[in-house]
Amino acid sequence: MNETKKSNTEQLILEAAEQEFLVKGYDGARTTIIAEKAGVTHAMLHYYFRTKEQLFERIVAKNSAVVAQTMIAAMGDPNMSVQERIKSGVASHFDLIVANPQLPRFLLNEIILRPERYHMLYENWQETIGQLFEDLQNEVDQAASQGEIEPIDVRMLFLSIISLNVFPFVAQSFAEPLMGNLITDREKFLAARKAENIETILRRIKKQSI
Repeated sequence: MNETKKSNTEQLILEAAEQEFLVKGYDGARTTIIAEKAGVTHAMLHYYFRTKEQLFERIVAKNSAVVAQTMIAAMGDPNMSVQERIKSGVASHFDLIVANPQLPRFLLNEIILRPERYHMLYENWQETIGQLFEDLQNEVDQAASQGEIEPIDVRMLFLSIISLNVFPFVAQSFAEPLMGNLITDREKFLAARKAENIETILRRIKKQSI
């Protein structure tokens, strides 16, 4: 098998596996279904990925990297002010979830059902996100010392961002009956929710007048 065909086949399997795992989770996903969606035999799937666990780890690693890279790209530009970088980070993270609405629930469910998964996520995020936290914290501290923003622990800030952005997606079935016609137009609702989340975070760091 030539390398191009091998690469294409592997990609088809990964795409099919991602759809299956995100919707059904690890326990509900079936490698036979993944093989069928990828257009390969079950034996061929196991040729590329020896076990279901190995295939799952690739999907988790890929999605973890996407989240980390999105946040770094949005908040790691030293040419932007701290406020602009935080605003960009909130917006980019929200847009990522809009494009992948099943991702937050998938990650949360896997951690809840299989706590050992946390270590996999932690290892994937530790180096990249940890460095972003350190760099951003230094800049936040400097901006706060100069009176530009309120002092804040960047870890708490990220927790607030994640909570605000993720909740509408993981609690959608719960929230819809309570929100009534607010979410009838989904595109309009998401745009309004994104703007609200950005404003909430920016208000938190805005320097308060005495």
